[in-house]
Amino acid sequence: MGENELRFVKEAFDTNWIAPLGPHVDGFEQDLCAFTSALHAAALSSGTAALHLALILLGVGPGDEVICQSFTFSASANPIVYQGATPVFVDSESDTWNMDPDLLRQAIVDRLAKGKKVKAIIPVHLYGMPAKMDAIMPIAAEFNIPIIEDAAEAIGSTYHGQACGTFGALGVLSFNGNKIITTSGGGALLSASEAHIQKARFLATQARDAAPHYQHSHIGYNYRMSNVCAAIGRGQMTVLNARIAQRRANYAFYLKQFGDVSGFSFGLEPEGSFSNRWLSTVRIDPAITGGLSRETLRLHLEKDNIESRPLWKPMHLQPIFADAPAYLNGVSEQLFEQGLCLPSGSNLPASDLDRIAEQINLLLNH
Repeated sequence: MGENELRFVKEAFDTNWIAPLGPHVDGFEQDLCAFTSALHAAALSSGTAALHLALILLGVGPGDEVICQSFTFSASANPIVYQGATPVFVDSESDTWNMDPDLLRQAIVDRLAKGKKVKAIIPVHLYGMPAKMDAIMPIAAEFNIPIIEDAAEAIGSTYHGQACGTFGALGVLSFNGNKIITTSGGGALLSASEAHIQKARFLATQARDAAPHYQHSHIGYNYRMSNVCAAIGRGQMTVLNARIAQRRANYAFYLKQFGDVSGFSFGLEPEGSFSNRWLSTVRIDPAITGGLSRETLRLHLEKDNIESRPLWKPMHLQPIFADAPAYLNGVSEQLFEQGLCLPSGSNLPASDLDRIAEQINLLLNH
């Protein structure tokens, strides 16, 4: 948090615009559109809320199927179940760790052969790395299936110059406390469709009809962002590019220190991709390192009070989704077994990075 956030929040208090809405919500939505070049945006209470509303807007309901990337956080898949629909999980390709276009096509064709019509596709820009949208979009268009982009981890990431979250019919951002910028809790829905965003705002404010009394013709949700949270977001937008530069600097540090270590691999940006490097991740292959694994490193760092964390456990391995259809190639399972998220905060001082590197070197030289 910095001075700009306090200035915007003070303005919210001084004008008594606290909740539920107010000028900062409008301003934050305009800021998001200016930054991403999205035509329309709705500021919401969370990225999960944005995903849920996106599914509602596309008419997803009981008995429908939605294809979702398996290698992601559970919030990508949970809203599918909220709607009574079935998630169909698709594994990753090894370049970006995101949805494999070949498996996506295979899944769609196989679901059709089984008499199932996929209602939507949710690719994820994992850890800020853009998915291969130039391959995914034509497949979706061929089968006339709308895309909901989960760009919760990818604000500021671009693919061939276009902002992640602006390729699909709807795009989702998150401003949770662990993201590059935060509104303490919050998210946003992006779309080129003004009708989609207007309806999302309507549904997110309890779907109150235009009447002098409280009248409701639709089921509504309490999903709108407050004016105070939006004020924080407006302040955060002023430092977003600096935060991205800091995250990318963290990644560059780790790559320089350990990029040549046999058995260590850091995901590189494919041509045309720009990642915000939300988290710096490393794959450790114990078959090459002589038995040193990601868990060996995680526990070693933990002894020195340095937190690291395994990569996401794929959705098809989660107990709650054990019965869901899945189209697999083994990539995400290997990533889960070998991958580690290293400390990646925007405010990591050089002394902390040096201490992390020192501890990793101690283990490597043991």
